[in-house]
Amino acid sequence: MAAEGPGSLLALSAAAVSRSMGALERDVWALPGHLLRGLLPLLSVFRLERAEGAARRAGLSTQPIWRKLWDDVMKTRPPNSENITCWRKKFLETFFSNVLHGVLDVSSDWRLNDRHFSPLLHSSPHVSQLTLCNMLQGAVELAAEHNQKVLENLAVSLRILKFQHLLSSDQSIRRSLVLLLHRLIHHGSVSQVSMYSWPVPDTVLLVLILSMSAGFWRSGNALAYHSSPCGLCREEDTAQSQGSAQERGERGHCNKREWSDGEDQKGSPRAPQEDDAEVNRCRADACLNSVLSGPRSPLQNQACEESSSKVLCDHTSIQGGSSPRCISDQLSCHPILRKTRRRLKSAVGRKRRCLRRSRGPYADPEDLYDFVFTVAREDNSGLLDKNSTTEGENSENWTSSSPGSPCTGHAGSKKRGGPAGIFSLKAAHRFRSVSTLELFSIPLTGETCRTLSNLLSSWVSLENLVLSYNGLGANIFCILSGLRALSRHSDCHLRVVRVSDVFSHMPCMELVRCILSAFPQLHTLSVSFDLKNQLEGNRPEGNPGCSEAEIPESCLEQLEIRFPREPLHTTFLLPVLKASKSLQQLSLDSATLPCSQELGLLLEALKEYNPNLKKLSFHDMNLAEHQKEVLLLLQDPVLQEITFSFCRLFESSTTEFLSEIINTVKRNSSLKSLKLPGNRLGNHRLVALADIFSEDSSSSLCQLDVSSNCIKPDGLLEFTKKLEGHIQQRGGQIQFTHLRLFQNWLDQDAETAQEALRRLKAVCSVVNDSWDSSQAFADYISVM
Repeated sequence: MAAEGPGSLLALSAAAVSRSMGALERDVWALPGHLLRGLLPLLSVFRLERAEGAARRAGLSTQPIWRKLWDDVMKTRPPNSENITCWRKKFLETFFSNVLHGVLDVSSDWRLNDRHFSPLLHSSPHVSQLTLCNMLQGAVELAAEHNQKVLENLAVSLRILKFQHLLSSDQSIRRSLVLLLHRLIHHGSVSQVSMYSWPVPDTVLLVLILSMSAGFWRSGNALAYHSSPCGLCREEDTAQSQGSAQERGERGHCNKREWSDGEDQKGSPRAPQEDDAEVNRCRADACLNSVLSGPRSPLQNQACEESSSKVLCDHTSIQGGSSPRCISDQLSCHPILRKTRRRLKSAVGRKRRCLRRSRGPYADPEDLYDFVFTVAREDNSGLLDKNSTTEGENSENWTSSSPGSPCTGHAGSKKRGGPAGIFSLKAAHRFRSVSTLELFSIPLTGETCRTLSNLLSSWVSLENLVLSYNGLGANIFCILSGLRALSRHSDCHLRVVRVSDVFSHMPCMELVRCILSAFPQLHTLSVSFDLKNQLEGNRPEGNPGCSEAEIPESCLEQLEIRFPREPLHTTFLLPVLKASKSLQQLSLDSATLPCSQELGLLLEALKEYNPNLKKLSFHDMNLAEHQKEVLLLLQDPVLQEITFSFCRLFESSTTEFLSEIINTVKRNSSLKSLKLPGNRLGNHRLVALADIFSEDSSSSLCQLDVSSNCIKPDGLLEFTKKLEGHIQQRGGQIQFTHLRLFQNWLDQDAETAQEALRRLKAVCSVVNDSWDSSQAFADYISVM
């Protein structure tokens, strides 16, 4: 038998101590602090977790132990480790995810291998965010019956649910996902759903996640929980049934009184059964009309307009319980609509009969659409049409003034009158929904955009919407239409909208005005495009409804615009700035300045209309010929943070310009942060910047960013020595706290760089990276 080292013996003795804790646990927790301190590192994860309260009462911190556990078990350095405030939560949350996805063996460490320790069960209360990926194996495991208690814990603790690199799934996997989403979102605490990197999304799976995130699904009776209805839904249904029975009883008494009154007045009224049947038909018509408040063809729109002036088709508030505003007479205003009603009513009837016959917990794969879509054969309409037209065809028919439809257009009509999915909000039960939806690098077709648009139209709980690199193209109009419908809800909570993509289909400023005119209550708006539309000849000039829309006074605090090399016309930006009196942050990226006066006009507008502006950022804009405006910004008495990122400030400047910058910053006591990445400072300009902190300076500058500025180790060391001299002259009184040095040439002399960094870290917090400048230069040359 091989001899065991001291480390192995210590592990064995610690494991023995941990095993013997069971019977003596209560007495052990009562030990004095100095004894408990020596015992805590010998405990397993299970015992250490249970000892947390005793350690706290004794004034002891378990953070170093959890940190060592992380190093020993995870064997990786977590990102942003300096910002981690609770290593206990960080370890247990990551531990849960690794065990769930099968990348961590609990038998690999004695501290994890405790017979009392159930890895998923005991770590689940600490999980606030969870990522599911690939074939959704994690969802299948969590939905298993033996993990029911784990799922209940997650329903309380989980706040953020992420999906990444998803693949197509079969029916059994989707069943598990349905159960998981229903428990964690509809009956849980998940407030954010994010999806990442899904190059070829499965439409059924994507629609399923989106719709359940929005709170839509069939009623609780149709959703099974291990071959029986969801217990929470069953409780709600029981309460609703009791309330409905009481309401029917009260309505029965009321109808009886009305019947007797009518009999006295008219003598021979219709039979009560006929009256009830008529009421039911009217209700069915009203419900059908609410379904038809989705996409309509121009013929349908014309028919509605020609009907009674009382008729108004619009999105109805499902959450608020308001009834549809379309009346049944609308359906008789054109023969096609009467035909549509018969088809839809028969289709809905068949679907209900099928559901009654099928008492199974879940539907067939194709029926996954049916929780939100009532499938019907109808010409000239379609919200989720599997045979719909291409993405661009819908945009031509979008109008900002069509209140009754999230996506008005001819989708599906140019090919044939094929199967069209009509979004039936009334057919689905409305559950709790999330407040944040994020879609990153997930292509959205016209089909899924129409789905998302209709979901957005009544998603009143949504506070944050992020659509990033989804290839929207012309479908941006469809999304805008859904957002317009949402804005008409008085209880709409949307406050943050971020839209970014490779190609822009409409001018950036037009999109900003369109969104802000519909949502003056927004706090943050970010619009970002990399390039103009490839088909420049087909690029629309814009929608008059957006460019001419008047912007009411808004609550906007943060505005970010990335132009796809479009010229910055202050006249277009002016209405936005004028309406945004509360604006505190403005970021302009990749815009061109059509004339030398343009930047000056912008500064004048900011000074006049945005007195509360605290942060101003310019990125990838050529400001080499705008030295006067740069100096005006640096002496602004209100701005606290200014960023000139890759703005070529010193491309054609003189030494006098740098001196003017330094003297201006020295006199400005309000500026807290100055960011100058990517401006080719070099060594000599960096050394000169140290004079900002000289003895005669009144600057309050706390943060300086000089990343990507061709700084070498000897220049950094000289800057450090000069800074140390100024601090000594000021008696150590300096407010400078943060220096950012990313992507500089510090690898050219490692010894000098280490000395400079060591001395700098005694003065302020330094953030840098191990950047290979030679490889970066080779990459630069290779793409020239």
